[in-house]
Amino acid sequence: NNPQRYIDDFIEAGADIITIHYEAERHLDRAISYIKSKGVKAAVALNPATPVETLSCILDQADMFLIMSVNPGFGGQKFIPYTVEKIKKLRKMLDDAGLKTDIQVDGGVTAANVRTLIEAGANVFVAGSAVFKNDAAANTKEFIEIFKEYENR
Repeated sequence: NNPQRYIDDFIEAGADIITIHYEAERHLDRAISYIKSKGVKAAVALNPATPVETLSCILDQADMFLIMSVNPGFGGQKFIPYTVEKIKKLRKMLDDAGLKTDIQVDGGVTAANVRTLIEAGANVFVAGSAVFKNDAAANTKEFIEIFKEYENR
């Protein structure tokens, strides 16, 4: 509760972007304003079952939106497929508003599904198990090769 109480600590530690979960912050617009007033970028995360339409009032305030594609808590969870539609809806909302805001995806991101996520409109990815399980160098190279396919789009 009250994630705002940690903002200054993260800024002092050197954070250049702070993400707050929509579901955890009652006064989201105030938190976003405070973060940005400190010269730091502000992002808003949504849990898998939270509709993207809840972001409509703050669409132009955040620097990035994070779509959780697993339920927060621990690594290695399986990607929740319906979150792809959420990414598409959010990208359309941003495009319709003339915004180029980043969309990040966290949870179950793999080399096997990252193309789908890119094509849905995401452009920032968090991959833990998909990178560090087995051969991290080979896994990283595979992601880089995929990202190169989309460089000039």
